[in-house]
Amino acid sequence: MLDSASEEEFSEEKTTEEISQLSYLQLSSLALSGDTAYSEKTSTGFLEKTGYPDSVYIMAANIFQGIRFEKSPEKVLIKYGNEPLPSSTESEDESFQRLSYELAFSALKFQDILETILIDSYIFPSTIIPDHLNSLIIVMLYDFQDRKFQARLLSDNEESIAEVLEVENLLNSFKTKLAAALARCRIKHDALSIYHILPETVRNQELRASTLPLYAWINTCKISPEEVYHSLKKKGYNKVKSVLHIDNKVFAVDQHCYDVLIFPSHLKSDLLNIDLFKDYKLVFQDKSRSLAVHSVKALLNMDDDILMVNTGSWYTVAHMSVLTNNNTSKIFVCGVQSHTKDPDLKNLFTKMGCKNIEILHETFINLESKDHRLQKVKVILLLPRCSGLGVSNPVEFILNEHEDTGLLKDFFQGGPSEDKLHVLAQQQYEQLTHAMKFTRAQAVVYCTYSVYPEENEAVVKKALEFQDHGTKVQSYRLSPPVLPLCSLKEIHLSTDKFFRMEPSEITNGCFLSVLTRERDPSETVSVKDVLARAAAKGLLDGIELGKPSKREKKKKKSKMSLPKSSTSDSSRVQMTTAEFLSQETNASAHQSGTLTTKTSLPQKNTNQVGSSSQVRKSNKPTTNPLVPTFMKNTPPSRPYERMTNFVRPRPEDRMIALKPIEIVLPPVMLPFSSPQGIRSQIPTQHFYCRWVGPKTVMPGYLPTPSIPRRGKKPKENLPSSLPRHPRPWL
Repeated sequence: MLDSASEEEFSEEKTTEEISQLSYLQLSSLALSGDTAYSEKTSTGFLEKTGYPDSVYIMAANIFQGIRFEKSPEKVLIKYGNEPLPSSTESEDESFQRLSYELAFSALKFQDILETILIDSYIFPSTIIPDHLNSLIIVMLYDFQDRKFQARLLSDNEESIAEVLEVENLLNSFKTKLAAALARCRIKHDALSIYHILPETVRNQELRASTLPLYAWINTCKISPEEVYHSLKKKGYNKVKSVLHIDNKVFAVDQHCYDVLIFPSHLKSDLLNIDLFKDYKLVFQDKSRSLAVHSVKALLNMDDDILMVNTGSWYTVAHMSVLTNNNTSKIFVCGVQSHTKDPDLKNLFTKMGCKNIEILHETFINLESKDHRLQKVKVILLLPRCSGLGVSNPVEFILNEHEDTGLLKDFFQGGPSEDKLHVLAQQQYEQLTHAMKFTRAQAVVYCTYSVYPEENEAVVKKALEFQDHGTKVQSYRLSPPVLPLCSLKEIHLSTDKFFRMEPSEITNGCFLSVLTRERDPSETVSVKDVLARAAAKGLLDGIELGKPSKREKKKKKSKMSLPKSSTSDSSRVQMTTAEFLSQETNASAHQSGTLTTKTSLPQKNTNQVGSSSQVRKSNKPTTNPLVPTFMKNTPPSRPYERMTNFVRPRPEDRMIALKPIEIVLPPVMLPFSSPQGIRSQIPTQHFYCRWVGPKTVMPGYLPTPSIPRRGKKPKENLPSSLPRHPRPWL
């Protein structure tokens, strides 16, 4: 047993125990001090214990009727009827639904204890109550003890329901006996409260749910992230890297989704009262759904449409719409069977700024791939119904992602039965294989809340194994995650190309798989095919497709395309050397006056092809690849006796301005003679010349010959006595 001080310390560690405290019972000093601390937390923490509207009790009773635990006939203490209680239109309100589910789930967790209290207090069988009201008695008894057996506060404008008033009067008349029965139950189990009677797994799950961080995505249709940060800062929220174990007003940016913010769990009531959430600029939603829509976004082109299946929360659809706001994509949502919801949904999407959503009332299985509305659908987002055992708050999961209230029982029991798990896996397999039949779709994103391989890896692998390979379209294959992997653990969990997040203190569990079609070999386009298509469309502007070298591609300024060269790199070097020396020889012919006319610059392209062919012909008898052939066949040059008659032409008359380049020429042999006494300082005639195209010509000197453009007609008869320095750069 714990002393009074130890109890108070223990109560501080259990933040969720205020759900069911009975502090007024003073049967022992053991319970008193602990319950007092709990009651203080209740006044500042959870829903204020003033009772619920009548319609919430009715709806909670109907939910409990469908999820309660069935017992064997010999262990049945209370019989429940099969007829549901009449509910009002208020039950369709989201806030009423949430309260009803929470109350029904709480009553389910304590069903055995509440039935024992009713028997021990002699309510049964001393009173005659219709069986169909017993579910209502269970849920109202749970709330009665949670309010510490205090009277319910009724609103003046609230309409009363006869069944609720009848049960409430019954419980009030047995208030003392009910409290005594509850105290005996606590003493029997040696528990501070009925909360401690719950299995440890359930208590740990609820504790994790109470401390799990809040995730909210930014509606960029209405506000930018920078504006959100600024607004939060004005409200006293500071941006940090992690919100774990921080009690202050802080927020952080998620690592996987750039538009998702993280807040500590205790700030939810404060956040709901700021304009960012009231105006749908920030939207609370579980992170796994943001991971799913971001995976789809990474697979989209600008005009690709999306088909969403089993979306659950409409906020998931809105988030997908926000991410594709700048595209021309359209989002199709199937499975909305009731037309009466259309106005409400359109109103919601209008408030959130979403414009590219189209609602389909057909179920997904009934949709055909040939549907004319879905011809541009390239990505299918499949969010199948699953066990949801990866989430910590079952009520939120039921309301947002699922309609099967029976999952509340599965949560309490620690998981669904084997038969139920098999049924869910078969449904998921059928939906995934149907999604793979849409021939125009190129990718399928499959995402669940489940932690069971039967609903995750097994479904995907089976669908890939048994997919129809006989169709004309390419088969699907498993692709790596398109989301960033932010830790070694995530990398390890994604080694088999599946993205997994295990349930932890910071996030719910999640499984995500991306299936994409294999590339069609017939659609593989080569470089030649691309160039051919471009030429057919007139995009190459007269450029031939035969240019093989990068060097020729750089000469796009010449408006004439060259024939495709079949020579190797070494042959091109020889040709370049030959053209350079031929140009020098041709310069001598101009100087001696043998040419009476001069070809103008615009006419230089007329002999371009012929010039190239002449160079190739001159290379045929070459025996030494490093020495130009025509140098061996050139007759000895005459002395430079006609130097006095030499009239040096202006550089612009015989030179073409070229882009400065550097080239290293192979060893050559040149005759040197100089009437002015300038002789070569090199002892041998074998050397390497490094020519640099000049930018300017210095007066008084002969211009350094530049390398001519390929195809230019070479100049002939270079006088051997022309003064040339072997190293022009010296």
